[in-house]
Amino acid sequence: MSSTSTPTSTSPAESALTTTPVPEEVGRLYDRLTALDTEAVGGSLHLGYWDVDDNDTLLVEAADRLTDEMTDRLRIVEGQRVLDIGCGVGQPAMRIARRTGAHVTGVAISKDQIARATALAESAGLSDRVAFRHADAMELPFPDNSFDAAVAIESIFHMPDRGRVLSEIRRVLRPGGRLVLTDFFERGPIPAEKQPAVDRLLRDFIMTLARPEDYVPMLRDAGLRFVELLDITEQSVRQTFEQMSRGSQEMQTVFDDEAEEKFSPASMVDVDEFGSVLLTAQKPL
Repeated sequence: MSSTSTPTSTSPAESALTTTPVPEEVGRLYDRLTALDTEAVGGSLHLGYWDVDDNDTLLVEAADRLTDEMTDRLRIVEGQRVLDIGCGVGQPAMRIARRTGAHVTGVAISKDQIARATALAESAGLSDRVAFRHADAMELPFPDNSFDAAVAIESIFHMPDRGRVLSEIRRVLRPGGRLVLTDFFERGPIPAEKQPAVDRLLRDFIMTLARPEDYVPMLRDAGLRFVELLDITEQSVRQTFEQMSRGSQEMQTVFDDEAEEKFSPASMVDVDEFGSVLLTAQKPL
């Protein structure tokens, strides 16, 4: 997650929306979300990944599957160093460490998430391989060439300037290091009757939508090489909102009480125009 920097420009991918995320507000949002009971999704708040003909898998398992899909694209081996940008309360970082033997450093804007993630890693006996730090994704507190790979699971859409974040990731990656991220985008024109649900989602979660076609020039400008861009909407979005809607009441309590209508996962189930992409990029050798 990004932190306290004020962006000097807005990238093309963010031009579809008028509101730029404010880092301090994102931090406060995730401090509140951290207080919720998120066991139903394994402590993670990201989408799941299902086979197209599989709707029976629980979100907690499907969320792990998305983490695994992304981890496999990192192409890391035991002993290498991975940066998890927007690490939440640490479940993906710990899963990556267990599956690969890599050392994972997670960063987030929410101090409460970092505290929870650190405690969970200690209780899991993973403190020697997983560490967490409150940090700004647009000004990463690491030297150049510090990491062999980076992952950003549904975090870049909270950041004021995607291009600046990508440039920072390139800086801290070693030559040949890979970045894998997921982002939300508009697959097609959103019908007027569905737009209010999307607007509430973007407002309450302090997000912007990407335009996938902007990613190649953004990566080039950041000094990264494009590898792969996959539309994973059919494997992830509807199923996630369906399962989230069964326990959404507690989540609604973290949003602005003054809002006339709060975000509801059920309102997004049939918004097929709202999509998710999985992107892989690489720092040139």
